[in-house]
Amino acid sequence: MRSILSAAAVLLASTGSAAFAQAAVPAGLHVDRVVMLMRHGVRPPTKSPPMPAGTAAEAWPAWPVEPGYLTPHGADALRLLAAADRAAFIADGVLSRTGCGTMRIIADSDQRTIATAQTWGTALAPGCTLDIAHRPQDVADPIFSPIDEGAVPFDAAQARAAVLDDIGPAGIAGEERRLRPVLSRIDAILCGAAKSACGVTREPSTLAPLKSGARPKLAGALDRASTVAQILLLEYADGKPMREVGWGRATAADIDRASELHAVEFRLVARPQYVAARGLSGIGALMRQAISDPRKDAPAITMLSGHDTNIANLGGLLDLHWRVPGLAADDPSPGGAILFERLADQQGKLYVRAIYRSQTLDQIRNLTPLGGAAKPYRSVMPIVGCSARGVRGLCTLAAFETLMNERLVGQVG
Repeated sequence: MRSILSAAAVLLASTGSAAFAQAAVPAGLHVDRVVMLMRHGVRPPTKSPPMPAGTAAEAWPAWPVEPGYLTPHGADALRLLAAADRAAFIADGVLSRTGCGTMRIIADSDQRTIATAQTWGTALAPGCTLDIAHRPQDVADPIFSPIDEGAVPFDAAQARAAVLDDIGPAGIAGEERRLRPVLSRIDAILCGAAKSACGVTREPSTLAPLKSGARPKLAGALDRASTVAQILLLEYADGKPMREVGWGRATAADIDRASELHAVEFRLVARPQYVAARGLSGIGALMRQAISDPRKDAPAITMLSGHDTNIANLGGLLDLHWRVPGLAADDPSPGGAILFERLADQQGKLYVRAIYRSQTLDQIRNLTPLGGAAKPYRSVMPIVGCSARGVRGLCTLAAFETLMNERLVGQVG
């Protein structure tokens, strides 16, 4: 039994290393710019109590900060991540070992996104004065939420049609049937010994009623279970004792499986092209401008500190896919980021590739120093429709610019 467990541990540990190795810079190229969209670090649920009364049989665990704020543990994990990013950027030549380099950091206006930008930036460039651009806390920023703020033309009926078209003939009911074992396990974690009057599966899954100008949203079992899955993941990621993670009834394997509920919610309502193109109208325009800026003194590193919805929109816009160990495929991890690397050859011709970079879930939970064998997950994501120099996942800069211009609409500058 011990040898089987040891082999499994080695296999799991090697997943991040293998992804990191395949993300090595291709021969004959060097990185000259990085533009990244990063999800904030670990937070509590955004409201208290996090779910309607009766969802859980027992009281929800306490957190050390206000709802939705970056936790101290989350900040510590970000510092470790920034140290790994610093080493990678120095190795790539986009950040100097001794100077402050040239960088631009933009954050959404929530406390967790501002604090993530500050924590990450300070650890990335210790001793440097950082100018982090953001609106006053809690003043909505249309760059990060253009649909909600009415900053981009948006037809809710057309968005709903795009969602239903992407789901396919089985519909949302088919997704619920497919995920029934995971949903039942969520109910068991929520309810414990209680057998009725709790859980999330009593209401069938549907799309929420159409609301003019509003993003499509799920309702019913899949919607509520996705929220619970994310809460359990955040409890685990924050390093809570296992007796507090899902009231002691959730395992790491449960959290990995339940993560699919969160990823499926994004696949259904955030990744369809119509929604993604409009949700990314602000962030996408900034990223495209930053990667293409012809000025020699343009920032070598640009970081936008946002949310999982932003990450899901960008993944849907370019059909990007990843899987961080401990989470389901395409589920945005706390502190995880989509990076666009700009690469140059010896003749100065420019290319772009997309990378997903993240700590594994256990690296976040255990505050694992990232170095040596303990590398973060770092995987190249092929951009559909692009190929260059016979290298997987590589676009010419011109092709990347064309793709972004074609797919982004109603751009918010």
